Amino acid sequence: MDDRSDWIYSYPPLETGTLLRRYKRFFADIELTSGETIVAHCPNTGPMTGVSTPGSLVQVSRSDNPKRKLAYTWEMIQVNDTQPTWVGINTALPNRVMKIILEQRLIPELANRYSQIRPEVVYGENRKSRVDFVLTGENDAPSIYLEVKNTTWAQGTLALFPDTVTTRGQKHLQELQKLLPQAKAIMLYFINRGDCDRFSPGDSTDPVYGKLLREAVLHGLEVLPCRFEITPQGIRYLGLAEFLVD
Repeated sequence: MDDRSDWIYSYPPLETGTLLRRYKRFFADIELTSGETIVAHCPNTGPMTGVSTPGSLVQVSRSDNPKRKLAYTWEMIQVNDTQPTWVGINTALPNRVMKIILEQRLIPELANRYSQIRPEVVYGENRKSRVDFVLTGENDAPSIYLEVKNTTWAQGTLALFPDTVTTRGQKHLQELQKLLPQAKAIMLYFINRGDCDRFSPGDSTDPVYGKLLREAVLHGLEVLPCRFEITPQGIRYLGLAEFLVD
C-alpha cells in the first residue's frame, strides 16, 4: 500500500480505462475495464505531446453533478512501457496543489520568504494579466510574483516546456521581467510526472519562449522546476529538477 502521509493531494476514487482517441481538444473516448466506452472531458487543451497515445492506460474521475454534460474527467495517462509512469492530465490541479504546497511551506527555496499568499492577482501593463500567486513578506520585503506552468512533455528524463508555441507564455515572461528588480519574480514549472530529474525550455517548439526565458533569468527571474510523482491515489512532491538553461 502507498504511504499517504506525504501525499499533497489525494484523488477521489478513479476508474481505469484505455484511451481510444482524443479529439476536438476537449474530448476523449475511453474504454473502461468494464467494457463500457465513455466520452470524458479532457482538461488539457494543448497538443499533449507524448501523453495522448491511443492504447495507453488512463484514469478517470466521475462526477455526480447532474448539470455536467460529461460525467467523466480524464485525470492521468500511463506512459513509457519500460518504466511505466503516470502523467497528470488535469490542468486544473497544479494551481490547487501549489496553493497547498505554499500554505504548508513545502518548498525549502521559498519557505521563509513570505507570510501571505494571494492567488490570481491582477498585474502587468494596463493591468490586463493575472499572475497565479503573489507572496508578500514581512516589513519592506519585496513581493514575489509566482507563475505556474503545467509541464508534461518529456524526452527521456528531461522535462520540457512548452510543447507548442505559446504567445501567452511569452507574454508572461515579458511581464514578469518588467517587475524586476523592484519585485521578485519566479517561474515555477509543475513537472506533472515523476520520471524527469532535469528541465529545459522547449526550444525546438518555441525558440522565442526559450530566448525570453534566458533573458529573464539574466535579469533576475528565478526558475523552480518542481518534480511531482503522480499515482492513482495521490500526488507527492519530489523536490527540484536540475535546470538546464544553456
